Amino acid sequence: MVFEGLSEKLQNLMKKMRGSVRFSEKDVKDMMREVKLALLEADVNFKVVKDFVNSVSERAVGQSVLESLTPGQQIVKIVHEELIKLMGSVPSKLTYSPAPPTVYMMVGLQGSGKTTTSGKLANLLRKEGKRPLLVACDVYRPAAVKQLQVVGGQLNIPVFEMGTDTDPVIIAQKAVEHAKSMQFDTVIIDTAGRLHIDEELMNELKRIKEAVKPQEILLVVDSMTGQDAVNVAGSFNEKLGIDGVILTKLDGDTRGGAALSVRAVTGKPIKFAGLGEKLNDLEPFYPDRMASRILGMGDVLSLIEKAQAAFDEKQAIELERKMRTATFTLDDFLEQMQQLKKMGPLNQILGMLPGFNAKALKGIELDEKQFARTVAIIQSMTKQERNNPSILNASRRLRIAKGSGTTVTDVNRLLKQFEDMKKLMKQFSGGNAKKIMRSMGGFRKPF
Repeated sequence: MVFEGLSEKLQNLMKKMRGSVRFSEKDVKDMMREVKLALLEADVNFKVVKDFVNSVSERAVGQSVLESLTPGQQIVKIVHEELIKLMGSVPSKLTYSPAPPTVYMMVGLQGSGKTTTSGKLANLLRKEGKRPLLVACDVYRPAAVKQLQVVGGQLNIPVFEMGTDTDPVIIAQKAVEHAKSMQFDTVIIDTAGRLHIDEELMNELKRIKEAVKPQEILLVVDSMTGQDAVNVAGSFNEKLGIDGVILTKLDGDTRGGAALSVRAVTGKPIKFAGLGEKLNDLEPFYPDRMASRILGMGDVLSLIEKAQAAFDEKQAIELERKMRTATFTLDDFLEQMQQLKKMGPLNQILGMLPGFNAKALKGIELDEKQFARTVAIIQSMTKQERNNPSILNASRRLRIAKGSGTTVTDVNRLLKQFEDMKKLMKQFSGGNAKKIMRSMGGFRKPF
């Protein structure tokens, strides 16, 4: 889960702060020491931590805060605002060339996920009505051209390549000419990487930059490398000049050091975040939403956007009725698993719910094998059993396990997950259910 370790520590601290009705300068100092430790443990750059703590402390010890009726809540608000500021204050969108095609140059080290991210970006731009062309300029890494072709094939997005014996600068130039003649309005150049930054790599990237004059140079960095990612970003920016950063593998980064440091160290915005392995797992980076997630305030806007893409209005109304009347069955459970699967990893979805403890449903997984077992188990039940799981005694469970090619343990685990899901549904009973499900169905946003 994104920022799992940091989030847990900061959320516990924020809970303490909110509950305090009196605060002294010493209390603020003690709290800030804990915040500092939490950020350092999350691999946030030391200078960034120091500046952040100083900014929060300076604002928090002001007379208007310490003498207010709710000093704890005021300090939480300050921490939230400073986190947003640290990550860039406002979202930074891609810019477009006034005369198409718009050229984006993807740079980064080997292993950062640059080729896959190029495909993800092309997919995102196509959803916005663009007509992208992918360009294979990595002629050194074995099968790099083939990898981009595979990605392009999966997305049905064309790939321009000239093999591995041509100068990458010429490939880039020919690709832009091809895009103009074939009316592609966006060109995404997948450049070569290295295991480390060297003069040869930078010279080639500079030559490509001079030849095609990209609208933006986007640096792809692996967020799981923590401070190394920040150092790489600093070096690329100094030697090449970048316009933005794309953080990959953010879903696997439980610390968060790169996301919290890279903007402050380079002065360049984080434009996108990769939150999974699928080719639609690339999202615009919203500093305010990410800060809210870190502090356990939820990210309802992102949840609504994901839900609107996965649910339709009729499904939302029907689910709301079932939640209200407590007639949620295993058939409904399976349908919801299918919808949630479209939205992304469940722990990410739960992390968007304000104040929700994601650990409560840590056992629910939506990986492909688990999902296939779930389908097999439910389909091996009779209609009566799916509508009323309470009748599933030991002999019935054994029959279902044999019929689905699973074990009784698998059946028991599924039934427990079903009960956990029902508990989650109860959290949205009444007005909350109405708001969330209406949002999911594409109704007027109530938030």
